[in-house]
Amino acid sequence: MAETVLRLDDITMQFGGVVAVDNLSLEVKKGEIVALIGPNGAGKTTAFNCITGVYEPTNGRVTLNDEIIAENYPKGKMKALYKGENNGRYAKSVYFTPDAITKRGIARTFQNIRLFKALTVFENVLIAKHMRAKQNVFSATFRLNAKEEKRMQKEAMQLLEAQNLAHLKEAIASSLPYGLQRRLEIARALATEPSLLLLDEPAAGMNPQETQELTAFIRRIREEYRLTIFMIEHHMDLVMKISERIYVIDFGKLISQGTAGEVQNDQRVIDAYLGVADDAEN
Repeated sequence: MAETVLRLDDITMQFGGVVAVDNLSLEVKKGEIVALIGPNGAGKTTAFNCITGVYEPTNGRVTLNDEIIAENYPKGKMKALYKGENNGRYAKSVYFTPDAITKRGIARTFQNIRLFKALTVFENVLIAKHMRAKQNVFSATFRLNAKEEKRMQKEAMQLLEAQNLAHLKEAIASSLPYGLQRRLEIARALATEPSLLLLDEPAAGMNPQETQELTAFIRRIREEYRLTIFMIEHHMDLVMKISERIYVIDFGKLISQGTAGEVQNDQRVIDAYLGVADDAEN
């Protein structure tokens, strides 16, 4: 059985009186492509933000490769969880910042593309490579590690070549067509050398041809970079073609999970998200 790369236990994210994610539990196995779907406002991106350290969950636990990267429970629950450990002391809440989580192997893209739009294609990828740089502030300031810089430049160029973006290396990111900007954002995420890639609506704004190319692209990078992929997507054709498993949430709550066929035939999902079959026929 494949090992669990990502696990969410009882994740809740509350903003004042609004509960955006409500007691969500799920897991992603090594090498899988897993989708998280649901209506607009269901809490999907909020769940991603809890995984990547943008938000500290109000309640629950996020585990990456057996390491807890976020944990926050009421005092009594925390004490019960850790009873008998640490000489009887309960653990404090755990919260890793986004940069610490990236270094542990999670990379992500965003629903609204977030490139350094005034920089070139090459510079966007090179900046991401610096996350793994083997240098400190002193050596970087006084340029004492030219060899390390050349290594990163070489690897950034190799990544662009592998993603068929090398011929655009001097192009300004904002000048690229939408589909290529999305591909560049994924290439920049790959530059951080992740084991788990989170894609937030990668097909948003794409035409059918671009979506078909993206589907093939995601499959290819999964194999080439030995990735586990967890994605949010509204494009059901892409989701059903590419996902080994699917989780469905509505109003922050998990309402269904399973294979594409199982989810498509779940009446709760049809009612909440996919639409009633009779209406589609009419």
